[in-house]
Amino acid sequence: MTLTIAPTQLKGSVTPPPSKSQAHRLLIAAALAEGESLIRNVTLSQDIEATLRCLEELGTEFDREEDSVTVHGMGANAMSPLRRMALPQLDCGESGSTLRFLIPAALTVRGGGVFMGHGRLMERPQKPYFDLFEEKGIFYEQKDGVLTVQGLLSPGKYTLPGNVSSQFITGLLYALPLLGGDSYIIPTTPIESWDYILMTMDALFQAGVVVEEPREGVPYFYIHGSQSYRPIRTTVEPDWSQAGFWFAAGALGNPVAVEGMKIPSLQGDWRYLELQEQIFAGTGANVDVSQNPDLVPPLAAAAALAAGRTTVFANAGRLRIKESDRLHSVTAVLSALGAEIEEGPDFLTIRGKKTLAGGVTVDAFNDHRIAMMTAVAAIRCEKPVTLTGAGSVSKSYPNFWEEYARLGGKIREVSG
Repeated sequence: MTLTIAPTQLKGSVTPPPSKSQAHRLLIAAALAEGESLIRNVTLSQDIEATLRCLEELGTEFDREEDSVTVHGMGANAMSPLRRMALPQLDCGESGSTLRFLIPAALTVRGGGVFMGHGRLMERPQKPYFDLFEEKGIFYEQKDGVLTVQGLLSPGKYTLPGNVSSQFITGLLYALPLLGGDSYIIPTTPIESWDYILMTMDALFQAGVVVEEPREGVPYFYIHGSQSYRPIRTTVEPDWSQAGFWFAAGALGNPVAVEGMKIPSLQGDWRYLELQEQIFAGTGANVDVSQNPDLVPPLAAAAALAAGRTTVFANAGRLRIKESDRLHSVTAVLSALGAEIEEGPDFLTIRGKKTLAGGVTVDAFNDHRIAMMTAVAAIRCEKPVTLTGAGSVSKSYPNFWEEYARLGGKIREVSG
């Protein structure tokens, strides 16, 4: 889908969609339980659809009614009769969370799986798992965009880096409690995106699973074995990483009220307002985004239009392994719009302007957050902006453009 976005002012109130990160985690915990769970406030974005599709293939059943999902759990355990079935075929779409969260679970309940993906998904790094598989004697093969894993996880020590993606730790946290003995997850580097792991542990807690997190003098996760997941009934919070785009619009002079947000929240991205305040607090800011990489696109749109202020987004190297290389795609799009932006190996430097020129065609790089960033920046462009790949928002925020138009955004679909 290609849209032309005209400069305008947004005005009104908006409630962001449910947290995709929290919904993934709650649905997986419920799927592993024995019995019926109810998860309310679930938006069926492409990523959530991918997780539901894969969980069904693993042995879960779902009933959907409006924004609620009833989960008929598979009663997962390490001796599951499901392991005698053929390896499941798991289409993860473009969802990194679905892929990385479910690889250990598939090994535990089905003895492995055949994982497929789209876009850049199968190019994104899986080395922390591959290193563990070689150590544990688990077969894996990645060929022609398909990853096959087969074998049995065993209780014991699991050593992996904490600075590639917290998703690897989350995947193990779901599977290891089901094994017949106790296990340890030992991070070899400081953990980035720690709040995402806390969100995982909250989902485990709600499902009755006990995990002891690292503490002073104990630098590992301790996971009790032979545990069972129990059903849960809960409601997903609105998504702070999506809310960031509306808060950025507000910072650029648009009276948009963002409703339904919880402060503080289990979502680490609830710190968006704190990071945005750093941008506008003086003439220069060094913003550490190591714990909140998904917030860089809305923050970058705000920084590009923070006239007279220079912002450095530091410790941003993990942005290169997202749906797009976001250090590159943020730079390419904002630069084309007329922003003064410099890309470094693991940082961005942006010198803010009052307005951007616009009047160009830019591509979303098949990245939902780049599409939404462009929508925010276009508000303060001098000429309309044409955006190709605008439909990529369906990955996480299917009705984004409808909400944008409802708030007064001027968009027009370009045919052909």
